[in-house]
Amino acid sequence: MRVVIAEDSVLLREGLTRLLNDRGHEVVAGVGDGEALIAAVRRLADAGAAPDVVVADVRMPPTHTDEGVRAAVQLRQRYPDLGVLVLSQYVEEQYATELIAGSSRGIGYLLKDRVADVGEFVEAVSRVAAGGTALDPEVVAQLLGRSRKQHVLAGLTPREGEVLGLMAEGRTNSAIARQLVVSHGAVEKHVSNIFMKLGLAQSDTDHRRVLAVLTYLNS
Repeated sequence: MRVVIAEDSVLLREGLTRLLNDRGHEVVAGVGDGEALIAAVRRLADAGAAPDVVVADVRMPPTHTDEGVRAAVQLRQRYPDLGVLVLSQYVEEQYATELIAGSSRGIGYLLKDRVADVGEFVEAVSRVAAGGTALDPEVVAQLLGRSRKQHVLAGLTPREGEVLGLMAEGRTNSAIARQLVVSHGAVEKHVSNIFMKLGLAQSDTDHRRVLAVLTYLNS
């Protein structure tokens, strides 16, 4: 995959570049602020060499508040097929919600201090580049905490709530089964019940799994 990294810490940016390059991926640009990130992606796209995914910090120069995630939101509006993985020490709730709710594919938000396995991180970047999701459970918890509209999920059983939470982290049914120590068939039944209770009828155009996660995040 082709990756653009936006991180103002030179050591971390170079470390991520080395990490991804060593695993056979191509880091096509590394920048240190939000404006440079937008410029780099536009330049590559205009040259017919658009990246597959952007890995961006939230807080970057000049104000070190929300420049990175704001740039990510702008890029997703301009390039909806671009994967975006936010990697930060913080959850910037307003823009994180906008980023996640504004798209049905290729979104990730991981917290730096909670990334404990290099292989899992690279797999998360690859998953986002391929159109999947990678959401830290702490991010999910904080975004859920902003809302009072819990009635949307009130009909779910505690186990279905657990399954939906793991879906929001980007887990497959097989991974959920291993996590909860249940059969694959049991997870499929829970997922089917979740779709039914959230009113997500089967469709050729809508990805019900993603729609369920977005319902979860916006409830």
